[in-house]
Amino acid sequence: MFHHIWKPLTIGQLTLPNRIIMGSMHLGVEGSENGIEKMIAFYQERAKGGVGLIITGGIAVNKEGAGGKDFLILDSDDMITHLTPLPKAVHDKGGRIAAQLFHAGRYADKQGTGLDPVAPSPLQARINVTPPRELSEEEIMDTIEHFAKAALRAKQAGFDAVEIMGSEGYLINQFLSPITNKRTDQWGGSFENRARFGTLIASKVREVVGESFPIIFRMSGLDLMPNSTSWEETIQFAKGLEENGIDALNIGIGWHESLVPTIAMFVPRGAYAWVAEEIKKHVNLPVIVSNRINTLDLAEQILFEGSADLVSMARPFLADPFLLEKASLNKIEEIKTCVGCNQACLDHIFSGIPVSCVVNPKAGREWMSDWTDSATKLIDKKKIAIVGAGPAGLEAARVLANKGHEIVLFEQEQAIGGQLRIAKMIPGKKEWNETITYYENQMKKDNIQLNLGKKVTASELIDKNINHVILATGSKMQRPEIKGIDYPHVYSYSDIFQRKASLGQNIVIIGAGGIAVDLTHFLLESEMMADAAKYLMEYQIMDSKKANELTYKKRNITMMRRKGKIGSGIGITTRWAVISRLKELGVNMLTGVEYQEITDKEVIILYKGKEQRIPADTVILATGQESNNSLLQELKKLKPELPVSVIGGANVASDLDAKRAIYEGAKIGREI
Repeated sequence: MFHHIWKPLTIGQLTLPNRIIMGSMHLGVEGSENGIEKMIAFYQERAKGGVGLIITGGIAVNKEGAGGKDFLILDSDDMITHLTPLPKAVHDKGGRIAAQLFHAGRYADKQGTGLDPVAPSPLQARINVTPPRELSEEEIMDTIEHFAKAALRAKQAGFDAVEIMGSEGYLINQFLSPITNKRTDQWGGSFENRARFGTLIASKVREVVGESFPIIFRMSGLDLMPNSTSWEETIQFAKGLEENGIDALNIGIGWHESLVPTIAMFVPRGAYAWVAEEIKKHVNLPVIVSNRINTLDLAEQILFEGSADLVSMARPFLADPFLLEKASLNKIEEIKTCVGCNQACLDHIFSGIPVSCVVNPKAGREWMSDWTDSATKLIDKKKIAIVGAGPAGLEAARVLANKGHEIVLFEQEQAIGGQLRIAKMIPGKKEWNETITYYENQMKKDNIQLNLGKKVTASELIDKNINHVILATGSKMQRPEIKGIDYPHVYSYSDIFQRKASLGQNIVIIGAGGIAVDLTHFLLESEMMADAAKYLMEYQIMDSKKANELTYKKRNITMMRRKGKIGSGIGITTRWAVISRLKELGVNMLTGVEYQEITDKEVIILYKGKEQRIPADTVILATGQESNNSLLQELKKLKPELPVSVIGGANVASDLDAKRAIYEGAKIGREI
């Protein structure tokens, strides 16, 4: 099925058995206690899965270049001994691993390093509270030397290659860009001067590691920053890197402070593959493509079309370490697809939490005894009833069935998925459907007794001789006490998603958390119309202005809440993008309101001490959640000795939280 993926490729002296690379991801455990052991457990799992090459998270070349407190710093020979067990462990599982050489520049975290960030010019980054100081010429030469020495130490520690991080707005990228490099000496001004730092690092690293040791350079293909490096300069830089001994170019996209999303779920898959393709036309060395490539089908297509020589898939290996192995065994339907939600990977890292994955909570926990393979061994076979086929119940069913328990799953709706079925309806979030499809396939594979459209009672569960009950019945919306809330034009958010409402033009949403934000996108944007608009423009049936009007509905929407920020509960790496989008679409957002009354034509509130009357022919409630666990009390009453576990929203009600739900499902599956 996949012909190009399985073709070997040689970089320097290193032959890769396939064309898929696991791209660099900081794990958030590197510098922690027993960090190497944690990394070994994580990377061995991916090596067993057969990935062509693993690239570590960034390893700082000096202390001031570390991104934070938990970074490894390859600044002394003592680190050679410290790191040696990692590549050895990967080799023991048949894998190959490269060390990424890293310097954060003005993105460095002073709280973690204890040092001021450094940069080519003393210009503060939008995403860092600490302004950097300008590097002196002597310090620049020292930093180049630090990269070279770190590369040699990585080689001596047994790594198969190194990757020089020169993308994503880090130090080398900062030197290249005219918006962060305002120097007037030989390191700034002209393109040749701005490129000098990066090309000298490449040359010096090549000098110290020898001719055959593989060096990859992750360069920025697009900065996505106004007035940054031009396209012509980017091509020149790629050529300069080739001339200075680089073996392969890994094409990065965007800076961390860019206002253009690059890896969120709503970014189309493979949207930036063309950048790698364009750069590939101008160099004679392997080019690696990255960003929003999360299926092997897409990777195969990119390779087939010649857009790149290798494909970097970072987060997909969080979701499923064995995706390549499953593909080789023709078990594509068993692959857990990364849906680009960012919730447990990037959101964790930017919040100082070790990385994991929503759809694979074992990720980042491989070193814990509760999450090793032995934790899924069957000790005492039981007949277990799971009530609720949302993400928590589905994951619990999967894990328990794999252990060998007999599973009976009840779901009152006619389809599995629970709140994931709502999530997949949101524009830009349809990939949640792949998670549902994965669980559908697992239910069939594991022969789980699935009872759809069945609202089971406590007495029925007891009559079935169940040994253990898991309640994964989710949560339900709290209905606030507001005068006029019983008007017929007042609906719940679930009414909207189930299309039970008649929508007007003036819509007020009471509540402004994550559910309300998703609901607003649902009301304003039409993915179906977006596809239609593209077709109509292609055939010149309408212009772009009219097509835009077709895609985005003309509705007046006001979101409001009593307290808290708009979109609370949305991850740190995606909230800014979705809120900005709603502002562009003209959504009115109010927080700190007091609800007075809903009338047949408006919602009356107190806002900043003044009465406001918001026109409303439709009012939608997207207020807080409460646990839906009434079955628990019935079971305790009828058979108190029956073990009952409560997980997901039925356990703790909050904004819809697939991350916690799947984690709790996986955890209970390992405990029973």
